[in-house]
Amino acid sequence: RAGYMSTNEPPVLSAGTFSGPTEFAQRFRDFMAVAAAQKWPHMVWSDVNFEDWPLREKAVIESLNAWARKGRKLVLLARKYNSLQRFQPRFVTWRGVWDHIVECRVCKGVDASEFPSSLWSPHWAMRRLDSVRNTGFAGSEPRRRLQLREALDEIRRHSSPGFAASTLGL
Repeated sequence: RAGYMSTNEPPVLSAGTFSGPTEFAQRFRDFMAVAAAQKWPHMVWSDVNFEDWPLREKAVIESLNAWARKGRKLVLLARKYNSLQRFQPRFVTWRGVWDHIVECRVCKGVDASEFPSSLWSPHWAMRRLDSVRNTGFAGSEPRRRLQLREALDEIRRHSSPGFAASTLGL
């Protein structure tokens, strides 16, 4: 069953379409559990603001802790990070600890309605086509992963560093 966490085996990543916030969140949880178990080296997350991602959940942070190691890389692409800071405190704390493997980029040149809500890895990807209804697709098909990666690379090229791990005051 997708979403079942045992100490011996990660969940199976579901392929195909999904619909609704519950399915979106569960696919993300499963993605993180598998990324940690299989030691995926690289991930890219993209969203206008990550407000409705399950990044405040203890299980997600546990998966991130299990995944995070030297040589790993997580890239976040967003139009703005203020909602992430306001609504995802566990992730913000985790990010501060693992700043050396997390790269956050601000992409203001892409309209919010066109901004991809997705996650990508070399092994599996998920993209929300409608963020209001939380509908989209997920899977490991090479063509879809490549198309998504190319779209994310293009956005990254037109971005700048953002969301500092700490604010230094004088």
